Amino acid sequence: MASGLCAMDLTSAQFDTIRSLLYETCGIKLAEGKESLVKSRLMRHIRLLGLSGFDEYLDHLESDTANGERIALIDALTTNKTSFFREYAHFTFLRERILPPLLREKPGLRIWSAGCSTGEEPYSIAMELLEAIPDLSCRDVRILATDISTRVLKTAREGAYGQDEVRDIPASQLQKYFTCSGAKNARVYRVKEILRKLVRFAPLNLMGNWPMKGPFDVIFCRNVMIYFEKPTQQWLVQRFWRLLESGGYLLVGHSESLTASAHKFRYVQPATYLK
Repeated sequence: MASGLCAMDLTSAQFDTIRSLLYETCGIKLAEGKESLVKSRLMRHIRLLGLSGFDEYLDHLESDTANGERIALIDALTTNKTSFFREYAHFTFLRERILPPLLREKPGLRIWSAGCSTGEEPYSIAMELLEAIPDLSCRDVRILATDISTRVLKTAREGAYGQDEVRDIPASQLQKYFTCSGAKNARVYRVKEILRKLVRFAPLNLMGNWPMKGPFDVIFCRNVMIYFEKPTQQWLVQRFWRLLESGGYLLVGHSESLTASAHKFRYVQPATYLK
């Protein structure tokens, strides 16, 4: 170890190794100048592992053949910002423009929430479907929700949210689809079975193999591709195209755009594309 450095210092070489591992594992390219962020987010994890510092931690990552530690690295270095009915225009479009013709043409419906984080997006989709489809119980409707992070998937499966997290859910839907428990200032809202049974959560690395065959009627992949380089974004969009039904929709984040990518989708409105 270089003179004057302690085990918990992060060297340039160590930072570059961590950047490379993150990119190789999930396609996220960590910007230069993020050394302090990496150090602050990983130090606690390193201590929990009982390791002395970054040298030992990198050895630990290298020896982890099951890739569980790489997933923990991704958990530590990525931000899972989400909320119920985030970017509400997409849910209005789903209800008013996507669902009516689909429901006339077919009895089933397949929706994929790619990068579902802690579950707010797929549960929001489920609420929208239940509100819009009176005979939903008679139809073959499924929502697949995936994320690379085992930590956020655990939260999503538990389906328990605090008061701040449910503030964007209309009061009528909150009462209909959640049970409330706890003291007034520390209430917990749990997803009811009527929502749970529509959503299947599964771990998935968007950079890896996709076991599902599709086809999907709608793919939500919102505020995920902003973490990827343009070639990776274009490659993902092509994969989404192949998994969508003809006439299916790809919804991306409002801070994202397919304008700079070569693709076959038809632009419909901001962050909304049609196959």
